[in-house]
Amino acid sequence: MPKMRRKSDLPQKICATCGRPFAWRKKWEKVWDQVRYCSDRCRNTRPK
Repeated sequence: MPKMRRKSDLPQKICATCGRPFAWRKKWEKVWDQVRYCSDRCRNTRPK
């Protein structure tokens, strides 16, 4: 079984809409390079 990581040890990015930092999630494992928004709400209200 793999060693557990602390949330503070995970990679982070800054949301393109709200400017808040967000951490890596398991569901983003394969597409982490393309993730730009922290949530669906920020993705839907992105600047045009």
